[in-house]
Amino acid sequence: MINIANPYETPRCSSDSLIISTTLKSSELTFCNSKPKSDYNAINKSRLSLNRLAERMTLGTPPTQAYGEPWYWDNRYAHESAPFDWYQKYPALAPLVHLYVPHRHQRILVVGCGNSVFSEDMVNDGYEDVVNVDISSVVIEAMQTKYSNRQQLKYIKMDVRDMSPFQAGSFDAVIDKGTLDSILCGNNSRQNATQMLEEVWRVLKDKGVYILITYGAPAYRLGLLKESSIWSIKLHVIVKFGPEGSSEQPIRELTNPVPLEEGGSSVEDEAKAKE
Repeated sequence: MINIANPYETPRCSSDSLIISTTLKSSELTFCNSKPKSDYNAINKSRLSLNRLAERMTLGTPPTQAYGEPWYWDNRYAHESAPFDWYQKYPALAPLVHLYVPHRHQRILVVGCGNSVFSEDMVNDGYEDVVNVDISSVVIEAMQTKYSNRQQLKYIKMDVRDMSPFQAGSFDAVIDKGTLDSILCGNNSRQNATQMLEEVWRVLKDKGVYILITYGAPAYRLGLLKESSIWSIKLHVIVKFGPEGSSEQPIRELTNPVPLEEGGSSVEDEAKAKE
């Protein structure tokens, strides 16, 4: 969650709620906010905070600013080769992916892919063209080797702030599981996040969708998105993933957008109303 007084500078990389935001280009954005039906004390008990996730993934506990730096990820992946999915695994998010990327031939970009099996699961689900980028050369080389026999999967070392190798309008969808959050944990967070979002907008086709999974509060993420480009926004709520990587949430509940007032101020009231 980002500091309220200055939402763009060095955000606190933990929150009591997970937000999944699906953003549609050409004035439609879908924003998914993950909260359970229970009260807010239960939220704390039912979710892994980003800090706890970091403890599981890292050697020691670095400053949160390190999450925005390439050297940190190179070092991490050099020491930890086991696959890891931030926030949610594919089975939990598949209903939303199916909703906003309904055709398996559509071209998809996964930013900040890491060593996740999310993209592999997408291909196993029938998606035919999944391009993955990450700033870490260590993890990209490992994933290129791992998936050398899967032509549907491509792995490219790239900084999401500058994706100039891709032409404008190259992708039907961009999926982001925690990459924007990581950038917002680094130095020059506002500038870097704006550059990333402008590049996401550029590489998306008209009517393309940006699916953002984040721990940031809706009001703050909405402000950043609205600064960068003209998005039409929808918000979805999702509970934390279970031990098998799938959510216990009913599909219909997950795929129904939450009513969202301008500025995102209605999200908390909506979550309470669903109790």
